[in-house]
Amino acid sequence: MNMEVSNGNARYSLRYKVLGQLEESILNGEYQPGDYLVETKLSRQFGVSRTPIREAIRQLEREGLVKIVTNKGAMVLGVTDEDIEDIYNIRMEIEKLAVRWAIQKITPDEIEKLKEQVELAEFYINKKHCTRLQDLDTEFHRIIYDACKSRPLKHMLSDFHRYVQRARKTSLQTPGLAKEALKEHKEILETIIEENVDKAEALICKHIRNAKENLLKNHILLKTEEKDSIENSNNYNES
Repeated sequence: MNMEVSNGNARYSLRYKVLGQLEESILNGEYQPGDYLVETKLSRQFGVSRTPIREAIRQLEREGLVKIVTNKGAMVLGVTDEDIEDIYNIRMEIEKLAVRWAIQKITPDEIEKLKEQVELAEFYINKKHCTRLQDLDTEFHRIIYDACKSRPLKHMLSDFHRYVQRARKTSLQTPGLAKEALKEHKEILETIIEENVDKAEALICKHIRNAKENLLKNHILLKTEEKDSIENSNNYNES
């Protein structure tokens, strides 16, 4: 193998690994808005040179997750309320297309998988075991995306899910909201089985709209809790 090509592939793989871990740390709240990503510190943490760190940070800037501040470095922006609003408004339109294509192309096996996700979600809600609900919710939508037989659409919608994963987790662990989401999933599944495109599009819009409203409430709650935690920590350190 050409050594130059091999080195190039290794560098790309390293940058991708660093990018993935930094992205995940921002999206799950490990890095808070206002925090700075320090290249030298991250270089030691990952055991790599500063080049893949710098390249990953540039990609994060293109994604809007960080902002480069002159003489200071990369400041974490995270996912804002405005981002959530935009993501869900865009997602609402794309999910309408997704459910329409799914009805046209879904297989009996995929319908059975949707039924299984609904049954599992109902089981865990009844047992008050809400920790698995985010994965089950994601899987329900993933099956619909798969049924579209469109890789670009699936990739786009999967990214949207990932960007709001933290707020979604908090929202779906609320029993009342989880039950409502399950009811909506059941209704969507029924319309897919009935091949009722108009009703399916209306229901998916209602589902996404409700999810957006709940996510925004939980995102505000998360930010308030984090602010209180920081203030309490500062007060403790000053005492």
